[in-house]
Amino acid sequence: MHSFEFNTVTRITSGVGSALDLAAQCRHLGVQRPLLVTDPGLMSIGLVQPVLAALEQAGYAALVFDQVREDPPEETVNAAAELARNGSVDGVIAVGGGSSMDVAKVVAVLLGGTQALADIYGVGQVTGARLPLILVPTTAGTGSEVTPVAVITTGETTKAGVSSPVLLPDVAVLDAALTLGLPPAVTAMTGVDAMVHAIEAYTSRHKKNPLSDNLAIHALQLLSRNIRTAVLEGSNQGARENMLLGACLAGQAFANAPVAAVHALAYPLGGHYHIPHGLSNSLVLPSVMEFNAPQASALYAELAEVVTGAPVEGSAEAKTAALIDALRELIDDVALPATLRQAKVKESDLEMLASDAMLQQRLLVNNPRDVAYDDALAIYQAAYGGAA
Repeated sequence: MHSFEFNTVTRITSGVGSALDLAAQCRHLGVQRPLLVTDPGLMSIGLVQPVLAALEQAGYAALVFDQVREDPPEETVNAAAELARNGSVDGVIAVGGGSSMDVAKVVAVLLGGTQALADIYGVGQVTGARLPLILVPTTAGTGSEVTPVAVITTGETTKAGVSSPVLLPDVAVLDAALTLGLPPAVTAMTGVDAMVHAIEAYTSRHKKNPLSDNLAIHALQLLSRNIRTAVLEGSNQGARENMLLGACLAGQAFANAPVAAVHALAYPLGGHYHIPHGLSNSLVLPSVMEFNAPQASALYAELAEVVTGAPVEGSAEAKTAALIDALRELIDDVALPATLRQAKVKESDLEMLASDAMLQQRLLVNNPRDVAYDDALAIYQAAYGGAA
């Protein structure tokens, strides 16, 4: 067996209603005054209030920062950190999607050490400790509750990542009840996002290992067999539980076997067009896989029956084609746009997007096939599609 490392969260708690017992997690971690990070949308629909009420009933008056927005900018992180400092908090809780969890991770680091935000961007740049950290996802997609990465918007179209094992939380709480109200489109986008995490982890050129492989396969089984039900029957608790667990397992997989060209080509779409991350991944996924097929067909073939749920006959190339067809069908079934044209991306911007994608070398190095500028442009052109 080849050498590998595998890191993950210390504790995962899964169960409907588990978010109402965060006080027990606070007691275990010695937290007295937590900061709760969330977004205004979740506050407006009343999703967070029962969590706050349960904390208060147990004697924990959480300080609330509820101004996180999608693709959180640096000023949001700094505002949350300033609120936390002034409030003398000793722990951080996030209840929300990937953006809220990313903000919570960075705030926990900023308050637990002495570094400024600009000093921790990159891989392994966190030198201090962090405050106790509890992450509670409300979407089944990013897997941020079990990853050592946070992504922050640094400019009009640019983002930077903080990647360090220090960002792995003390506790991840999986409560599917918090995902029951997700709209179909959000369910679809975040679900495909999680599937991309599993597929890219399984085919990653670097750090792929037996544990990440098994997590990716189990994640794909759960996600591919439940996403349609979760989208069409949003109150189906079983489907929601399976999606949340699948996203978590996929997160553990790619936290150790990192993602690649799908994400590298998705980021410029988010930066320039503010397309949600999951949809950006979905838009380029089939075309990236077709590009990768000459080098990755043996691995893609192993995933074909996992996604289709039925025997797939033929060569590795035939199984790869069946897998890509199955993913295209799934994307259509959950009513996501299938092409960049349908997503209102300008064809005249494809060269710019390809140039920006080449800046994501930290991701491209993990791809099973080398990606040059001309390759990225060809992938975008393929993803652009024909007439709407």
